[in-house]
Amino acid sequence: MAAPMRKDDGRLAATEARIAALDLPKGGFSAAARAEALKRLRAMGLPGRRDEYWKYTDPSALAANEAPEAAVFATDEAQVFGAVDRLTLVFQDGVFDAAASDDLTLAGVEITRLAETARTDIHWAQDLYGVLEARGQTPVARPFAALNTAAASDGVLIRVSGKAAKPVHLVYRHGSPLSDAILHHCVKVEPGAELTLLETGPAAARFNKVLEVDIAEGGKFHHVRAQGRDHERRAITHIFARIAGGALFKSFTLTVNGQMTRNECVMEIVGDDAVAHVAGAALGDGATGRFHHDDTIFITHDAVGCESRQVFKKVLKNGATGVFQGKILVKPGAQKTDGYQISQALLLDEDSQFLAKPELEIYADDVQCSHGSTTGAIDETALFYLRSRGVPREEATALLILSFLADAIAEIEDERLADDIVSRLEAWLARRKG
Repeated sequence: MAAPMRKDDGRLAATEARIAALDLPKGGFSAAARAEALKRLRAMGLPGRRDEYWKYTDPSALAANEAPEAAVFATDEAQVFGAVDRLTLVFQDGVFDAAASDDLTLAGVEITRLAETARTDIHWAQDLYGVLEARGQTPVARPFAALNTAAASDGVLIRVSGKAAKPVHLVYRHGSPLSDAILHHCVKVEPGAELTLLETGPAAARFNKVLEVDIAEGGKFHHVRAQGRDHERRAITHIFARIAGGALFKSFTLTVNGQMTRNECVMEIVGDDAVAHVAGAALGDGATGRFHHDDTIFITHDAVGCESRQVFKKVLKNGATGVFQGKILVKPGAQKTDGYQISQALLLDEDSQFLAKPELEIYADDVQCSHGSTTGAIDETALFYLRSRGVPREEATALLILSFLADAIAEIEDERLADDIVSRLEAWLARRKG
């Protein structure tokens, strides 16, 4: 049962109004999961600022019956990861664009669309769709994820049986200033299999996405995404991952621009000797519009000898706001856990702010867990050192910012993908010199 949220008549009415505004899919293999998700949503209610995990981020734009208008951001910048050989699937304002997408055939991988399988009564994804989302509702309620499970009309269902020949790239395009996209993806990595999933693009004026990832024994899942670059977009994303024995989960997110972004990641380590890393780099400039970025992470260790890492860095200027809420829960019996959490912000002026809430909850005695959170300005000593060697101030500042972000980017194992991320960061800094 999902953890209840404090609810009053106003919240109940708002939740029912939001549900009434949805075009809920019916029938098919996901019908039972959708019905349960709707029940969870009604029990929890949509969140408000009084809820503990929403006190730093105003959820009203996400909860509104209609998406707030967001101007479409036009750019001629080359596609992120465009130089990498990959299988590309395109969604325009939450609608699959077959003409712009590649064929779904990929060796070692089975890919189908949720919209095409929704009417079938039997599908492998029925054991995954909404299952990890439901597990992730305890002990912290996540109402927008339940709303997604109930209402998502499309997404991709990916079953990986071997080592994928190349990455799968989900491209999200924003074309309508009032678009409201809800996508739900499921990924099942079978024993010993491996997949790299890439995600790029702003998706819609308002975007609600759930990604459920189930990694069996010895499986590997790599996830790299770049969110942006629309200035006015709003998004809430969720990753729910279950990691079995000896398996690997790695996720990295780059976020630039956007009025409001909240990325939630809920990982459950259920097998011995598993590894789970999640990292992010965010760059926000309030001069181009409001920027509010929230990373909310919850990692549960429920096995022996496992490792988790949370590495989050934010660079903020001109009134931008960054939020980090991260928790490591070590259950009884999860001995020899190695859990590490770091959240840091670099404030380039006095108008920006970083709000952090790191947590550890440990019920085993043979563990090594740590967390840290810092907020600071550019190191003037390091800046002086670079300038004394002939590096102009703006270039020296950019070098120090890239150095600050390096630990998060290092979580990307594929050097080609990491290099592309660095090039995007360099371009962002070049556009905002001074």
